[in-house]
Amino acid sequence: MEASCLCKAVQFSFPRSVGDFVYCHCRSCRKASGSAFGANISVPTSELQIQHGEDNIGIYESSPGKRRHFCKSCGSPLFTKVGDDPPFVRVRLGSLDSDFEQSPSAHIFMDHRASWDEPTRQMNSYGEWPDTGVIAIAGSRQPDE
Repeated sequence: MEASCLCKAVQFSFPRSVGDFVYCHCRSCRKASGSAFGANISVPTSELQIQHGEDNIGIYESSPGKRRHFCKSCGSPLFTKVGDDPPFVRVRLGSLDSDFEQSPSAHIFMDHRASWDEPTRQMNSYGEWPDTGVIAIAGSRQPDE
């Protein structure tokens, strides 16, 4: 599996993930992802290889012993380590460049989700940009009709 930050300054790889993955709606995951939930996979620490940009990785201790690693240039969240010598790192699925075939097992911390977060709500979906007459996304790069 290949992974990187948005600007490609940090690139890393690993051969496999371990166990289930979930969508976590806790406040910490929402803040760290800037979205409705966090989507992370467990990777054996010994198998994570930084290919490029190790000196560009910043670390933020979000709670005692929980260190979030991110790109210093573009701010992309990369992975989290919990504890001093953890057996696993939690890799952000959004950092993957490789296809990941595993489906999520559950939504967790639903009691903590944002009021606007309705994961069971059915809504329209689009393969690319929708027509602005149907959905208008102000401040985006959505092309005009």
